[in-house]
Amino acid sequence: MSTTASTAVEAASDRAGASRRSGTFYRGDPGMWSWVLHRITGVLTFFFLFVHVLDTALVRVSPNAYDEVIETYKSPLINLLEVGLVGAVLFHALNGIRVILVDFWSKGPKYQRVMLWSILAVWVLVMIPGTYFMLERTVTELFGGGN
Repeated sequence: MSTTASTAVEAASDRAGASRRSGTFYRGDPGMWSWVLHRITGVLTFFFLFVHVLDTALVRVSPNAYDEVIETYKSPLINLLEVGLVGAVLFHALNGIRVILVDFWSKGPKYQRVMLWSILAVWVLVMIPGTYFMLERTVTELFGGGN
């Protein structure tokens, strides 16, 4: 083994050892967090769809039970969860487009960081008014106001 190769192996080994001692190999790169959030939002969306199919199927079994379940969805807590669901689905969709571009566009890897910050900007720009309109009724009911 050459001196350069052995030095590189030792340096990599030292970094790996330091990472293991600090508890992680990851340093918090935005791309890594994007990957983690993409997986989490995908799982959350899957579970929502699973519950949605179950509660919708309930209408065939017992329309009264279905009406009771739907009535519980009108609570302020569920309204907050709906905002979270919209945020998760929106991030998952936008990040999915970014992943497709990184994978299939020849310049995708070069611009992946710019695309990440761009999708986050779009996400914020859509979520701010979306959150306002989704929570407007709940806030009005909880704190009064309006007509």
